[in-house]
Amino acid sequence: MITDAVFGFGCLAARVDLRSTILVSPLPRKEFRDQSNLSFVEFVDESVSAATRFVRAQKLIPELFRRSGANVLLSAGNIALFRSPVPQILLSGNALYTSEDFFRDVPRRGQYGLWFDTKLKGRLAKWSVRSADCTVAPSEAFAAEIQRWTGVRARAIHHGFDRDLFFQNTAPLPQQLQAKLERNQNELRLLFVSHYYYYRNFETLIRARSPAQETNRESGSETVSDVQAPAGDHPGLYRPEAAAALVQELGVAPNLVELGAVPYHLLHHVYRACDLYVTPAYVETFADPLVEAMASGRPVIASDLAVRREVCGEAALYFATFSPELLAETVCRVAQSPELYRQMSERGVGRSGDFSWKDHVAQVVSIAEALLRGETSQV
Repeated sequence: MITDAVFGFGCLAARVDLRSTILVSPLPRKEFRDQSNLSFVEFVDESVSAATRFVRAQKLIPELFRRSGANVLLSAGNIALFRSPVPQILLSGNALYTSEDFFRDVPRRGQYGLWFDTKLKGRLAKWSVRSADCTVAPSEAFAAEIQRWTGVRARAIHHGFDRDLFFQNTAPLPQQLQAKLERNQNELRLLFVSHYYYYRNFETLIRARSPAQETNRESGSETVSDVQAPAGDHPGLYRPEAAAALVQELGVAPNLVELGAVPYHLLHHVYRACDLYVTPAYVETFADPLVEAMASGRPVIASDLAVRREVCGEAALYFATFSPELLAETVCRVAQSPELYRQMSERGVGRSGDFSWKDHVAQVVSIAEALLRGETSQV
């Protein structure tokens, strides 16, 4: 089995009945060591153009694949190898390609290059689904969308969650981060973990500050503070200037904290330093932070997408995606009811236990075994 992205390495290594070769870029390669049944191959591609990277990968990966001796190809980056010499499982996880909201949003921002780039990648992703022997989606909601989009049935296998790994590091946060998270008296903290992407709908969260603050003043409850923890700098063509201007226009800058990059092993400290997890994103295929927040005992307030209800169920409350008023109202409802907060927290912890990387890997391996036996009806 050979893949082009980091994926369930610990669970793969634990399967003594498998030998896996992982194709990765040099940076994540430094974080992993070869094991008896798990090896890594570096794939260096400094091409600027997505089209150039695609062509290079289609030419070079087959040779790397033959060297590995693998008998199943697991493509984990939305794009398939179009002439795979062996059965191929495609992991498809980018809902932007089918999002009407995204293709309306981007031109309004003047980002025509991003619109075209996403359309092009979407065409490749659609061809990929049709070329793979089996396509796996991280949710039932996105599997249904793939079938509507391509006419091909996709298998839904939820992402996993490793609770022991997530909470195992007890080292404190660096002093710089800890200082940003120091709590003022009578302060309610909302957390949103994300890079800056347009489809994360930051503007709705920013606009929700004003009605939420007014509601809190009237009720005498706590002030709302939003803590955003991007996983890194804003990527590619996603420009944050408009969101920054909105922050200044609404005068909410003192209530917004940007933590910057937070290592995964320290993230649990950030969740537990906040009160509620809020996500206004208008497109999603799974959203791992939802599971992390639930595992941390933090109630989730989420935009009303089918995938959100699938992942969180009754552990979350939902609001109309582009309504800052309803987002603020929902935040205040939870903040002002200790009993509702407790119920959501308990439900979330329980729900987070339903996600397992071990089960995820087992299901993917089961598909691979069925393909090798020629039992396509089982995939």
